[in-house]
Amino acid sequence: MKKETLLVAVVALVAGCIIGYIAGHKTSGPTAPVVSGSPAGPPPTVNLQQKLNELKNIVAADPTNFQAWVALGNEYFDSNQFMDAIEAYDKALEIQPNSPDVLTDQGVMFKRLGWFDRAISNFKKANEIDPTHATSVYNIGIIYRYDLQDFPKAMEAWTRFLEINPTGPGSDRVRQDLEFLRTQPPAQQ
Repeated sequence: MKKETLLVAVVALVAGCIIGYIAGHKTSGPTAPVVSGSPAGPPPTVNLQQKLNELKNIVAADPTNFQAWVALGNEYFDSNQFMDAIEAYDKALEIQPNSPDVLTDQGVMFKRLGWFDRAISNFKKANEIDPTHATSVYNIGIIYRYDLQDFPKAMEAWTRFLEINPTGPGSDRVRQDLEFLRTQPPAQQ
């Protein structure tokens, strides 16, 4: 009986991992606010190299394929290959320079490298292109609050975020952070 129980447990564990991985990829999207911080662990490497190779082949055959460059950047983004993601997003932005989602994703990669000025520049440009692009404004607040410790600018960015996105993803968290910044003495922030 123990062998059968162990086999059932292993099969259930593997099935759960596969279902979780598939569900995670189907629910992620470029318009959800990106919360900065250290990743919990390395992402799954299931077919990563195969996907990268396929996308590299597509862009080699058609260097003007915006969607393929974005997809390549996203794969690098998801696997924490910051410089490769930045380069792929650069290629996409050469084709379509006014893509707020690509500018924002590239900005997140700049942030993860500690290039805060470049990240903020990308986020601001994304918001200039699309004044309703909430994710870019959210990320401006993240950098000012957590990386640069510039609380007035964080509050300004997040107030703007709530004007754009009063009930959408991230709005409750931003309200909590704003309340904390308003009520805490500067020395404790």
